[in-house]
Amino acid sequence: MEAITFKAFAITNEIDLNKIAIHCGIPKKFTWEEPLVLKRDVLRSILMQEVSDMQMVLIFSFGSIVFINHTNEEDFHIVFRFIRSFEPDVDLNIAGNYTDDYSLHIGENENLELTDEYVVVPEIEDFYPELISTVLAKSVALEKTEEQLGKIHDKLENMIDRLEKGNLRIGNKELARTTAKIVRHEYNTLAYIMILDKPDITWTSSTASDFYDRMIEFFELNDRYKILKSKTDILYNIMDGFSTISHSIRGLFVEWIIVILILFEIVLTILQIIGWIP
Repeated sequence: MEAITFKAFAITNEIDLNKIAIHCGIPKKFTWEEPLVLKRDVLRSILMQEVSDMQMVLIFSFGSIVFINHTNEEDFHIVFRFIRSFEPDVDLNIAGNYTDDYSLHIGENENLELTDEYVVVPEIEDFYPELISTVLAKSVALEKTEEQLGKIHDKLENMIDRLEKGNLRIGNKELARTTAKIVRHEYNTLAYIMILDKPDITWTSSTASDFYDRMIEFFELNDRYKILKSKTDILYNIMDGFSTISHSIRGLFVEWIIVILILFEIVLTILQIIGWIP
């Protein structure tokens, strides 16, 4: 049996699978945990060409797409444009920035063999393509989120530089925008990529569960998630510090205004007593 190839992309933060399913005539309501699988007639109608039974496209709600047994670059772009017709936020210019390639081989050895580029299993099981696709989809989505976190770090670094130069004023809008980016980053990681969630098949098949656990361990998904979570917590602490400084400065400014008004009132009273003003 020839190797099964996989190519994963992270193209956006969220994809509404149910809208696409309705358009494709797929009578099923999708939850966040399961991908939308396009194959056979549905995939043929999208690509406008013949496809084999081994060719599939898996679309994940957290913005990743995995192509199985597709090598034609044009196929990727056609599907991207198809997705953008439902999700206008998809930027086709950066659709290929977060991607990974992998393959599944059948070997004579009874032991599972995992590498950076392929996995060798003793015999084919129906769940292998979906589990591999799920791990790859989460991996590229994490890569995208990691880069977004780096941009937030750069923004905070600029704010820290301003503090070091004595510019202590940070506007409420700037604080709110930066905090919103952190919250969005955490939401995309925790709620949507669902690193800690396992596919349904892993709860009914011990073989599938063991394979999935070894895949996520090899791709270090849990470790990468923990690092992102700890970095996010640090960002929140930094933002709390900025917020405290900003509120302290505003409180001090208000206090000075009150002192000045009191002094002004005292001066007016004294001037009235000595008769300099009526």
